[in-house]
Amino acid sequence: MSGASNFVEGVDLSFVIILGASIFFLVGITIVMIYFVFRYRKKNNPTASHIHGNNKLEIIWTVIPTILVLIMFYFGWMGYKPMREVPDDAIPIKVYGQMWSWSYEYENGKISDKLVVPLDKPVKLDLISRDVVHSFYIPAFRIKEDVVPGANNYMWFIGQEEGSYNVFCAEYCGERHAYMLSTVEVIPEVEYLAWLERSDVPEGEHPGLTIIKRNACVSCHSLDGSKLVGPSFKGVYGITEVVLEGDTEVEITVDDEYIKSSISDPNAQVVKGYLPGLMISYKDQLSDEDVQQIIEYMKTLK
Repeated sequence: MSGASNFVEGVDLSFVIILGASIFFLVGITIVMIYFVFRYRKKNNPTASHIHGNNKLEIIWTVIPTILVLIMFYFGWMGYKPMREVPDDAIPIKVYGQMWSWSYEYENGKISDKLVVPLDKPVKLDLISRDVVHSFYIPAFRIKEDVVPGANNYMWFIGQEEGSYNVFCAEYCGERHAYMLSTVEVIPEVEYLAWLERSDVPEGEHPGLTIIKRNACVSCHSLDGSKLVGPSFKGVYGITEVVLEGDTEVEITVDDEYIKSSISDPNAQVVKGYLPGLMISYKDQLSDEDVQQIIEYMKTLK
């Protein structure tokens, strides 16, 4: 067993072989070029000579690179092939990517903003995008897969060393792409099972805030008045705003109906000064009760 995941050894071996071959040819070709510069400079070779060809040399420089490329392909394939062969007993976890955060849903319905997995157990991640193309990347595990809206993609791994590992989005997905960060926590199975059954909601937290955090609303809307991609939730309830309906400016009051409409059809009335097309509809992700809880929480942000 070697590395943070079961794929580290195979990927690293392929990398070393390809890097070694690249360095070998870089150095070799550079040395030959320098030799030719001096060997065939005008002083040593005043009259250019015409070479008709050398079949033996041509065969050598065709066969050897072909063999090397096939060797690199073999090790690359042997490192990649197991990544698509998911064990039958792998733990299924859904990964949701959206601008600009990751969230994880477990078999029992628990949702978390960090990926927690048991040590030495296979885990299958079903990759789901709620908006644009993302790419789920765990450098320490040597795995990366695109997360494409409307397409089914997956990855799997076995966490072989306890610890916390970074998760990045490796596909540029908009203004706050660099902030689309998360972690993978690899813990003993006993601790994992206990964590799975434990609620992560802080005692006394408003249900609306829990729903907002669970759906990554704070990635675009601050709670403290600061401007992000979308308007801040602080102090917004009850105020008058100018919104754009296409090219027409309309003055509205931020009330229950406007918030419900914005959650269901966010691009119908966009607050002036903000860009349309960045927020997806949540009408299929949030129940009427969820939306009402969000509204009640927004009323408390004075």
